Amino acid sequence: PREFIDLDEVILLNKIEFNSKEDRRRYLILRRKTRKVYPYAKMASERLITMTERLKTVKKKNERKRYTKRVQKYIEEEFSEKLKKLTRTEGQILVKLIHRQTGRTAFDLVKELRTGWRAFWYNTTANMFNISIKEQYQPFDVKEDYLIEDILERSFQDNILERQKPAFKIDYLDLTSHWNKKNNK
Repeated sequence: PREFIDLDEVILLNKIEFNSKEDRRRYLILRRKTRKVYPYAKMASERLITMTERLKTVKKKNERKRYTKRVQKYIEEEFSEKLKKLTRTEGQILVKLIHRQTGRTAFDLVKELRTGWRAFWYNTTANMFNISIKEQYQPFDVKEDYLIEDILERSFQDNILERQKPAFKIDYLDLTSHWNKKNNK
């Protein structure tokens, strides 16, 4: 017999209340899009961690460059068709979630792994579609980001999405109380 049992932390989520049918509809659309793109952000984070660990073992600059290009080519072949089918808002959500999962913006990742020139052109191209790859995930400042975090937390608890810790600390309870205070003002 044991004196205690270790249990996972459980967060009880309040029921979401909407001010209008339109707010509810926007939330449901955001939920569908977030659940669609989160696995890509999660995978990007996992690949980045693996690649970073591998690059630590490679000493020569040209071998590092060759390895980075090989990984990029593999990722492009595997995902480019799927990513091309994303809508603009799905693309912007993906950019934010990549920042959430890696701690770096998509722009910074391209700049670090390729070149600043390539990052500039990727961002310029994305801007033509009203997407910024410099966008950061800021759930305490941006209402949409808070809603994305809420969607993720609910999806994790319902086992719809597989949880992966974000690159920076996000306390969901503090976040919720922050937005509740803001809404009650």
